[in-house]
Amino acid sequence: MAKIDHKQAALDFLSFVNASPTLVGRERQAYPSRTQEKESWSSTCRPGGKYYLTRNGSTIIAFAIGKKWKPGNPIAMIGAHTDSPVLRLKPVSKKQNEGYLQVGVEVYGSGIWHTWFDRDLGVAGRVMVRTKDGSIVQKLVKIDRPILRIPTLAIHLERQETFSFNKETQLFPIAGLVAAELNRTAGGSKESESKDAAGKEGTAAPLKAITERHHPYLIELIASDLGAQPADILDFELVLFDTNKSCLGGLLEEFIFSPRLDNLNMSFCAVKGLINSVAEETALDGETSIRLIALFDHEEIGSTSAQGADSNILPSVIRRLSVLPPSHFEDAGSEKSYHQVGGEADVSTAYEQTLATSFLLSADMAHAVNPNFSFKYEADHKPEINKGPVIKINANVRYATNSPGIVLVQEVARKAAEDGGDVVPLQLIVVRNDSSCGSTIGPMLSAALGARTLDLGNPQLSMHSIRETGGSHDVGHAIRLFTSFFNHYSTLSPTILVD
Repeated sequence: MAKIDHKQAALDFLSFVNASPTLVGRERQAYPSRTQEKESWSSTCRPGGKYYLTRNGSTIIAFAIGKKWKPGNPIAMIGAHTDSPVLRLKPVSKKQNEGYLQVGVEVYGSGIWHTWFDRDLGVAGRVMVRTKDGSIVQKLVKIDRPILRIPTLAIHLERQETFSFNKETQLFPIAGLVAAELNRTAGGSKESESKDAAGKEGTAAPLKAITERHHPYLIELIASDLGAQPADILDFELVLFDTNKSCLGGLLEEFIFSPRLDNLNMSFCAVKGLINSVAEETALDGETSIRLIALFDHEEIGSTSAQGADSNILPSVIRRLSVLPPSHFEDAGSEKSYHQVGGEADVSTAYEQTLATSFLLSADMAHAVNPNFSFKYEADHKPEINKGPVIKINANVRYATNSPGIVLVQEVARKAAEDGGDVVPLQLIVVRNDSSCGSTIGPMLSAALGARTLDLGNPQLSMHSIRETGGSHDVGHAIRLFTSFFNHYSTLSPTILVD
């Protein structure tokens, strides 16, 4: 791998996060072979192949099968999550008060919600659209202009040192003025045109028309962005986002100022690491492992959903790979991975063998030391921005890291120098004994799979704010570490001997 251009890596990330949601699109470019859970994989997934699949359009798994991989062999995995704390439109969002049009929102995750006030907000998400042939499809929409704003109360009306508010009654964005909307719809023509099928006279309507549940002009904006008619919009899941673009910051552009660093930064680096590791045509020729990334939804709310890390999706994918027809693989009868029973290759324990030899890097952003609140950090564990990924350790297993994993990642960081550039720098963090500690997908996946696991992430400030701060060099550090992990896991793992 050529020496990485850290600034270009940071700029690539900025382009990615500014264009999101496009994560699936990036996978599609690098992994044109899409597979689906509802299909059989026995005739499609083969050694040397590169594949991806999605669940609910929000969890993505991509994998490249080494040409010498056989059932029972290891899988080198990186797990991350795609979601961030956000405000989401309520199922009935249409509100007005004191002459303003307002939008009802629901909090998702544990955001620093006061940072959402006085921001230029757009909406983006998934829309269910009826097509001309009568089928219903999901489409992604992004209204990339400031149509919403949550106004703060002027200091002259309430002088409070600590900004506090009620999340149910005082977190509603304003979307316009009632008078302006009345002028726009004078004569009723626009609203009648915006009625969806469920709102047409004489049509049975299990729910109120979508233009009764949401402001009609919002529905028109969504339809226009999708090239559809308002009547074709059946339902949606829309969230608010800051329309101000991500950018480089600091005197020497050493910072990244961006929304959703937690955790699109790690998701991006995982995708790039996998792509870089298979960029050469011969990359998988001698590979005995599978290289896999799993990017899950719903981590910010506990991962207990059909597409969360606590679901069956990753174990299901691993199990399906472990029972692919032996005829697909070189030296199918090799006793190194399974034995013959009645003339047939026995794969009855291949799944368990694979899990016992696999490794998961749980990649989720970490806390950098905040110079204004340095007393909040353990004195000997204060990660710095642009000093490399942070290995997370917790004696109470809020993180899944242990010593064998730390040794492995150190070796991976050293091996990165053999691929071009320097050794990847690493840092360590534990929280203070008198402080609470967050967690990640690492512990739940390590418990579910029994696979060795380590938690790490790039350092950042202002985690869960609408605008977060990271390091412009740390993107490149993580990409190089993940690329090295995929390139060298097969040879490094057998050298670290732990039962």
